Amino acid sequence: MLYTKLLSAAVALLAIDTSYSFGFPPPERLSRLLKATESGEAPIILMPCCYDGITARLVAQSGFNATFMTGFGVSGANGYPDTQLVSFNEMVLAASKVAEGLSSAALENVKFGEPDYTGQSPVAIPCIADGDTGYGNAINVKRTVFGYARTGMAGMMIEDQVAPKRCGHVAGKAVIPFDEAVQRVKAACDARDEYEALFGKGTGPLILARTDSLVTDGFEDAIQRCIAFREAGCDMTFLEAPQTIEQMKEYCQRVTGPKLANMLEYGNTPILPPSELQEMGYTIAAYPLTLLSASIKTMQESLQLIKEGKPTLDKILPFAETKDVVGFTKYAKEEDRYKC
Repeated sequence: MLYTKLLSAAVALLAIDTSYSFGFPPPERLSRLLKATESGEAPIILMPCCYDGITARLVAQSGFNATFMTGFGVSGANGYPDTQLVSFNEMVLAASKVAEGLSSAALENVKFGEPDYTGQSPVAIPCIADGDTGYGNAINVKRTVFGYARTGMAGMMIEDQVAPKRCGHVAGKAVIPFDEAVQRVKAACDARDEYEALFGKGTGPLILARTDSLVTDGFEDAIQRCIAFREAGCDMTFLEAPQTIEQMKEYCQRVTGPKLANMLEYGNTPILPPSELQEMGYTIAAYPLTLLSASIKTMQESLQLIKEGKPTLDKILPFAETKDVVGFTKYAKEEDRYKC
């Protein structure tokens, strides 16, 4: 019964995404998804996190309505821990690859140039990019917003850790003072509005303001920061690493607007079903490391099998499926379309 309800809700959200999204820039598409969930018209937004072109394609091909480009994943894919060793330019380049992956997946569902083309418009799912600490002062924060906006990101997360920041579920975190954190968020919101003034309504990336102060300064400080971030103009908040269900509920009760729950397996926050998160008041359920961790596990197991001289067929896809996932099927059709 629960599965049937969730499936029906997911189908309803897909319908909402399709009918509301044609012709809108990514931030506007994300805004409409958030409003549909906030109003109760749609279920909580399930947001598996990606970090490169192939993971972005997989999320889109699996039928999800939004994704998040995780800094942990981008760092890990480059062989680094999530301690801000990856630069602003490297993150913007990763966002470009993610955007291209989402666009290519969307185009594969539209039959341009084919006899049965119905005039359907392609819709790339919106993506929120990890802006870390903004890579400097408030002016750097604004440049980071503009950089991600130019890649086609629908939103950007900005956080209040001291640079260099680190994963929110590891030891050694420190946060900047309260007022400085609010100004950092305000700078991001100003950049959103300035970008929109330049390029039109709905083009400015939505701002997801995150606080990591629960561990360093206590739960009440984290709540007050989220409230202040909302007053500064952010579109969504993210209180990182609540340790109990009670803290999660209180956060949802006291802070207005869309809220993100970080469902990190083996992390510090309780992992709850999406329906329970939505009932609490969460709008987004993000799964930050599921794809990265699953791929690492499978690669380690496959490498061990190779080392032992054993077959790896149980760990891999058939070659035809692998080719399809990375885009060979669409490429062949496009090649035929322009053949002389």
